[in-house]
This record gives sequence, C-alpha cells and structure tokens, in this order.
Amino acid sequence: MGKIASVIVAVTLATGPLLLPAPAAAENGQIAAGVVGGLIGGALIGGALASRPPPPPPVYYEPAPVYVEEPACRVVGERYWDGYGWAYHRIRVCD
Repeated sequence: MGKIASVIVAVTLATGPLLLPAPAAAENGQIAAGVVGGLIGGALIGGALASRPPPPPPVYYEPAPVYVEEPACRVVGERYWDGYGWAYHRIRVCD
C-alpha cells in the first residue's frame, strides 16, 4: 500500500506543473521558490511514508503439554441377591 501511495504522489507531483497554466513572466525568484517548495513538500511526504516501520511478523507460541493423571480403576466381580437367587455382575471401581 505504501508503494502505491508513493507512486500516486510522484505522478501527481510530476504531472501537476504540466497541467496548470504557467504565468507569462516569473519575477523576483518565483521559480526558485516553487522548486524549493516542491522539494521540501516531497521530502516531507516521502519522509512520512518512509518512516513507518514494517509490522512485526506473527508469533506463534505452542501451548505447554497438559498431563492428566487418570485414577487407577479396576473391574471387580460382585455377587448379589436379586430376589430369586445369587447373581454376579462386574462393576468398575476407581480409587
């Protein structure tokens, strides 16, 4: 974007004097004042466009690993009375 803006400014400053009608006579240093004013203006605009620092590169930080200690579980067979007789079923027991 900065290059495009500087090209537009350069083209505008270069074609400006060609499009405007010039007075018939220049007296008392009017041409020198115009040249100096154009150079100072160009330096100010060029300095403003060139002084912007480039944006920093993107930074990615990898998240730290997360360790989860799962509880020790085991399957235990259990005997119970269901009303008609003894039955067995397996249940999971975690500490």
